[in-house]
Amino acid sequence: MKSYDYIIVGAGSSGCVVANRLSADPSITVCLIEAGGNGKSPLISIPAGIFGLYGNKTYDYTFEGVPQRHLNNRTMMVNRGKALGGSSAINSMVYIRGNQNDYDGWAKLGCEGWSYADVLPLFKKMEANQNAQKNEYHGYNGELSVTKPQDPNPVCEVFIKAGVTAGLPENNDFNSETQLGLGIYDVKQNSGERVSSYSAFVKPVLSRANLTVMTDSEIVALQIGDDTVIGLEVEENGVPQQLRCNKEVVLCAGTILSPRILLASGIGDKAALNELGIECKLHLPGVGENLQDHVDSMVTVRSSKSQTIGISLGTLLPHIIPAPFKYWLARKGWWTTNYVEAGGFAKTKLADAAEPGSADADPDVQFHFTPLFRSHRGKKFELGHGYSVFTCVLRPRSAGSVKLANDGTARNVLIDHNFFADERDQKVLIEGVKKARKILASPEFDHLRGEEMAPGKDVQTDEQILEYLRNTTTTVYHPVGTCKMGIDEMAVVDPTTLKVKGMRNLRVMDASVMPTLISGNTSAPSMMIAEKGAQMILAERDG
Repeated sequence: MKSYDYIIVGAGSSGCVVANRLSADPSITVCLIEAGGNGKSPLISIPAGIFGLYGNKTYDYTFEGVPQRHLNNRTMMVNRGKALGGSSAINSMVYIRGNQNDYDGWAKLGCEGWSYADVLPLFKKMEANQNAQKNEYHGYNGELSVTKPQDPNPVCEVFIKAGVTAGLPENNDFNSETQLGLGIYDVKQNSGERVSSYSAFVKPVLSRANLTVMTDSEIVALQIGDDTVIGLEVEENGVPQQLRCNKEVVLCAGTILSPRILLASGIGDKAALNELGIECKLHLPGVGENLQDHVDSMVTVRSSKSQTIGISLGTLLPHIIPAPFKYWLARKGWWTTNYVEAGGFAKTKLADAAEPGSADADPDVQFHFTPLFRSHRGKKFELGHGYSVFTCVLRPRSAGSVKLANDGTARNVLIDHNFFADERDQKVLIEGVKKARKILASPEFDHLRGEEMAPGKDVQTDEQILEYLRNTTTTVYHPVGTCKMGIDEMAVVDPTTLKVKGMRNLRVMDASVMPTLISGNTSAPSMMIAEKGAQMILAERDG
């Protein structure tokens, strides 16, 4: 039986950071386990390859959520990365940290050491900023390359100028003093290639003799004795084996799979585990609860103009045929796009009415602008041209759960976002759609003007918009919270150690520990959590 000092489950945004930091000490052995493959594919390294990743079961778990009772009982796909790099290998590469008040809010909930002043140095430590942005907020010597898109579509600038006419300032750095406004997003790329957590933190240190990386290896359950994880039951390429843990196990499997592993191992609500026929080793009712995600909607416009990304006779010669040559020779052209090169943050009238200085008064919606026509019919791809704005609720009040399916496998999960359970979320997104429409109505878009295909000209009243949202909203793939840290009875991990409460050598270090959802994309904050968690392990070991 193979044994390691530290076993890290999940080679995603968090796990790769932990593996890098712990394996820097040659005296300890580290094993990083990934259920997916090695991720060696141009679909991952080339930014525009995203279109071939979502829904591709080689790289995406393609979970399907349960029917949403507040969304006309629709189900929706829950895309999560399944390869070295995890979701950072298939996401849109946007580098956003969230709002300063998000982290101060965690501290107010009893998560000591997680205020914005506490976490900012961690973000800066990991960052290799290439944009000459303020050193008060950015780092330049880390492993994670942060830059601007290599060759952004000109229509993105139209969107930004339209925002100014709609009352939203241009913002060149959403990770600085304020999030408010529109601009070109920072992205995790380097010379036109995706930078995942794997390529940034693990690939450069694969030569370390004390670091073992296992792929195609699924964790069945943890082996628990009293308050200690002794080992892990693993299936490597379908072959069962066991690994022994000498010191600690760190779960970095993400918001969906970290609670699944805990529940399958007998850590969770005792009554629920008994119903599933699983012996309860530790009663922790918060495991799998508190699921939060950004609920998202789309405004999409069809245009006859070929300035946007799209397949048409007008784009074959200037863009489509030369795209591979432009990319390989100069890192220019359409292959460099992540499709959401621009976006930003706005306040709805609900935020404007909130108490000044409170978290509710911060921007409450985020935009992702795509300079291409996104199908109003649900198709993955449509011919022709257009542009779209996706709008999400930044701090939703609705919360759901991740539970084990009662099918005897202890592997399948029931994902219930419980979207729109709180009426405020509905109101915020209705107002967000109105904001998106206001931007697109700007004279800046007159030369690209076309028909709004969704929601469509007949959808105007709040009631009509709400029904449109119930029929079409999706997730932005930012799930958090199912193993939250905190001091209340539903907390799963201790905020000062990230250890599972009641366990001596089991920690969780991924987005599942967030007590509340941050205001923005979650990949960079997940890396920050791992950075802080690794420091906790090293400080305890050296203390």
